[in-house]
Amino acid sequence: MTDFRSFRASAVVLRHADWGEADQLLTFYTREQGMVRALAKGARKMTSRKGGHLQPFTQITVQLAKGRDLLIVTQVETVNAFLPLHDNLEKLSYASYVVELLLRFSYEEEGGNPAIFRLLIETLDRIEKEAEAWLAVRYYEMRLLDAVGFRPQMFECANCGREILAEDQYFSFTAGGVICPRCGQGLPNLAKISVETLKYLRHFQRSSYRDASRANPSFEVKKEAEVLMQGYFTYLLERELNTPGFIKRVKS
Repeated sequence: MTDFRSFRASAVVLRHADWGEADQLLTFYTREQGMVRALAKGARKMTSRKGGHLQPFTQITVQLAKGRDLLIVTQVETVNAFLPLHDNLEKLSYASYVVELLLRFSYEEEGGNPAIFRLLIETLDRIEKEAEAWLAVRYYEMRLLDAVGFRPQMFECANCGREILAEDQYFSFTAGGVICPRCGQGLPNLAKISVETLKYLRHFQRSSYRDASRANPSFEVKKEAEVLMQGYFTYLLERELNTPGFIKRVKS
């Protein structure tokens, strides 16, 4: 992070926690600096003008000053509160999943990534406005993997390099991609992936969201893709995510 006394940033509030008697410790994802933590002094007081702008998932413009140990929130304005997310528990759970993934793949002082910031804003907007969040979330997963350097190999076999044909395949979490049937007969710890599910995941990987939104996968394909992506994230992160379980409880 560059040396500064104060700077202005476009940000999304990822999470907050109580700090001391009246303060809040916040985690932001900013377009300029990536993930940062900052202290909002007095934000929990009834008279605070900052507190209402610092709810999770809120897109803000924030002025941050360099404190002794932490950045300090000096000014904040709401750009988009995404209020419908807070009124629908299922949408809220998907927004929480999006944020959890970003937190797991981000760290402080890595620097800004405008593409990730834009993807985050666009995904929250899609979850808010669209009737069903499955497509927005799967598209987000594929694009986030691209941005953080874990793009799954979907067009050539991750073991032998041959072109993947239109037939059922395998997927290797350790190799980070699709394994052809020929190689899959002799390799351990592979997940099966149907030709239909592979088709949609490849579509999401190479298409704009406008083109991807024309997809209409079956329930079986949706379930298989979701399970496959969760397995891949569990392998990459070396632990299971918290929010998928919460999403299942909400939907049931």
